[in-house]
Amino acid sequence: MLEQFSFSNIWENGGILISVVGYVIVFVALLLLAVIITYFQKFLQLQQRKKLKSVGHRAAESNDLSLSGEVSAAISTALYLHYEEKHDLENTVLTIKRVQRTYSPWSSKLYGLREYPKR
Repeated sequence: MLEQFSFSNIWENGGILISVVGYVIVFVALLLLAVIITYFQKFLQLQQRKKLKSVGHRAAESNDLSLSGEVSAAISTALYLHYEEKHDLENTVLTIKRVQRTYSPWSSKLYGLREYPKR
């Protein structure tokens, strides 16, 4: 049979402990994810700096290698417009051919006219 609900069953069967452990696990996972995202940017900048030093570029010694939001937006807009322009120039030759079509009752307007009922 069904047991009657009471808060003592939750306390005795470890329900609160399971809830607390679940909250702690989620909080630690979110904290770990935030740390990984923060250090991932630094890792990418370190790789970029090594690549620039191997080429001998003078930007490798600068303090900040990141781009501003305006520069990123301008680059992405230019790339988008460049690739969209290529798509529009696929076929620039315009040819017009006169084609004789055979009669089809489906395209006839005569059958499309409605007859009104007589009074």
